[in-house]
Amino acid sequence: MIPASSSNGRSLLITDAAVLLGVSRRTVYYRIRQGRLDTVRTIGGSQRVLLASIEQLLHQERHAALDERCQCRALSGVTARGADV
Repeated sequence: MIPASSSNGRSLLITDAAVLLGVSRRTVYYRIRQGRLDTVRTIGGSQRVLLASIEQLLHQERHAALDERCQCRALSGVTARGADV
């Protein structure tokens, strides 16, 4: 967790982060504990998720999905154009 005073980025409530990621609030908390999402604490003690860490997580997940798709194509013998090899 990054102290709020050192954070220059925008942040979202846990609920808003969950909506943006398409997951439950519980999953957001799991990802925070895993270190996959960065948070700040407000003066009032609320925990907020840094938007930059959400964008980074979405980018990583998108690339992982693309890599998985490419591996499946390679295993099935299909080229990028869909023709058999």
